[in-house]
Amino acid sequence: MKSQTLKENKDFRRLYYRAQSKASKTLVTYAMKSRKKGCRLGITTSKKIGNAVERNRSRRVIRAAYSLLEPKINGDWDFVFVARGLTSKVKMQEVLKDMENHFKALGVIDEND
Repeated sequence: MKSQTLKENKDFRRLYYRAQSKASKTLVTYAMKSRKKGCRLGITTSKKIGNAVERNRSRRVIRAAYSLLEPKINGDWDFVFVARGLTSKVKMQEVLKDMENHFKALGVIDEND
């Protein structure tokens, strides 16, 4: 099932304040169980990341990593991913590895997957 995107500022704020989070050198993940059907996803890239090209690459890399992990997700969740300075400079596999570790720590996917 394809994830929907978070667009409302209130949804982002709710996740920042109430959700569980994990951080690594390439990514910060906020995850919270959702009452709505399916997963919803938001990506934040600030101007600290770099110019528009680097911010767009960061978003693409995060989206690609998420799409590979999406089939393993248990239940309905809301996610916000915050790109870091390294996100646009590393390969997608590194972001995927960090995201998978975050998901396991937060209980989004099973440990043995």
